[in-house]
Amino acid sequence: MMDTVITLVFSIVMLIFMIFPAMKIVEWLEKYIDVPEKWHNPLLLSTTAFLSLCIGLFLKFA
Repeated sequence: MMDTVITLVFSIVMLIFMIFPAMKIVEWLEKYIDVPEKWHNPLLLSTTAFLSLCIGLFLKFA
């Protein structure tokens, strides 16, 4: 349980820093795949959350 809490704390801190890389990833993805305009924001938010969770896991277990 404590591992989960610590990972989420690390991930919440990294949310701010992962916005720019997520924007670049979504921009790159939209260049190659036709993404509808209404899916832009959910794709950006989910990419940001995924990247921050990956960094949080890395900070916890590396």
